[in-house]
Amino acid sequence: MTKHPHTVEKIGGTSMSRSGELLNSLFLKDGEDPYHRIFVVSAYGGITDLLLEHKKSGEPGVYARFSNASNDMGWSDALNRVMEEMCARHREILEAPGDLREADDFVRERIEGARSCLIDLQRLSSYGHFRLSQHMGITRELLSGLGESHSALVTALLLRRAGINARFVDLGGWRDDREVTLEERIAEELHDVDLARELPIVTGYAQCSEGLMALYDRGYSEVTFSRIAAQTGASEAIIHKEFHLSSADPKLVGARNVRKLGHTNYDVADQLSNMGMEAIHPSAAKTLRQASIPLRVTNAFEATDPGTLIDEAPADAPQVEIVTALDVVALEVFEQDMVGVKGYDAAILEALTRHRVFIVAKSSNANTITHYVDASLKLVKRVENDLEKKYPTASVTARGLSVVAVIGRDLKGLDALARGLAALAAEGIEPVAVQQGPRNVDIQFVLGREHAETAVKALHDALITKDEGSTASAPDRHPPRDREPRLVA
Repeated sequence: MTKHPHTVEKIGGTSMSRSGELLNSLFLKDGEDPYHRIFVVSAYGGITDLLLEHKKSGEPGVYARFSNASNDMGWSDALNRVMEEMCARHREILEAPGDLREADDFVRERIEGARSCLIDLQRLSSYGHFRLSQHMGITRELLSGLGESHSALVTALLLRRAGINARFVDLGGWRDDREVTLEERIAEELHDVDLARELPIVTGYAQCSEGLMALYDRGYSEVTFSRIAAQTGASEAIIHKEFHLSSADPKLVGARNVRKLGHTNYDVADQLSNMGMEAIHPSAAKTLRQASIPLRVTNAFEATDPGTLIDEAPADAPQVEIVTALDVVALEVFEQDMVGVKGYDAAILEALTRHRVFIVAKSSNANTITHYVDASLKLVKRVENDLEKKYPTASVTARGLSVVAVIGRDLKGLDALARGLAALAAEGIEPVAVQQGPRNVDIQFVLGREHAETAVKALHDALITKDEGSTASAPDRHPPRDREPRLVA
């Protein structure tokens, strides 16, 4: 790949679904060179849900139906639905008959290829020597990659028709029987790209020996994005979303009251990921951080706004930057004989890990260990059953709560904990638990789910809206976005 100062930029699925608008807001900015950039794209919003399972509701897609089938072909009908939806999406975006025909043919070839693979796998697993479960990880990767390949091709076609020399770069390894690492896959596909004359549109999914789905599940596209940025020496990594990173959800606290963060650091980004806000996947943030590459999060549809810069810079002054909430399940293990006995915590963690349950926070005392987890009650019940077998004399309970987090690069000297408790008390809210770590980057208020929205509004009003002396002006003091980004050494 030709070496130029360049950025690596990612577009999320919801934004991708509005590709026609992105043409002018991202790709064809007035007076700006469209090149010296690499774009990594997600599948169009909802497509991965149809291919795998719905991320929130759990409604089964092709993968979930196939994994639960023996000879049932219901998964094939689900695959037909994916093909219809993909074609409907690119018909909303493309206009030229030749482009539409190419996109239709591409979808048909990929979908029918996947169908043939699944039929063969289903037939093979009907023999006793072969187990379908042994191949489900690869099957999940195969299906997931279809979404990004489709969106990347359609985006490249759209841009070419608009006069940009876009290049479709498929990291998905379709019909590639070799086993290569992620680094090798990226190097191989990008080695001859001339960034001064070409605009690569790269798939968020990459087929590699590491197995991205097994390691990161549906966070793989951000991992691919960060690895490309680090491997190519990008000056800046940029994620384009359909909203700004703001001090709270504007639907809760009002659009007039929220403030764009403007400038924060990777500590805050990690806390946001922990709270399910997905500013960036923690593994992707780690890659960029280690490579000394700053991350910028922008609103894809506000071309002139520089968004929020995330780097290693400390805060100019202590301040609360964001208030957010997450519904959790509190898994509590009480055992009178726990005092002085080792092993309880390890056994709980082992069960949570085995069932792939994400831990948001944890607290413990002499005879109780509580994990606040981001998981369904059904999944937590499985953990609960395991622990009851392990510790038959213990009391294991689970209940739905919410964690409301107050986050900032530096909370020292703000008296945010006491002020936050006072704000909640004024609303008649008594927290179940409160936690503040020694790093002073977040405070977590654990409370009933019915109080979460009121708590966010009360804490935002007390700690951000009314804090005019420091918080109000800080978000505007972000470094301006360079027109000519510098190459990071």
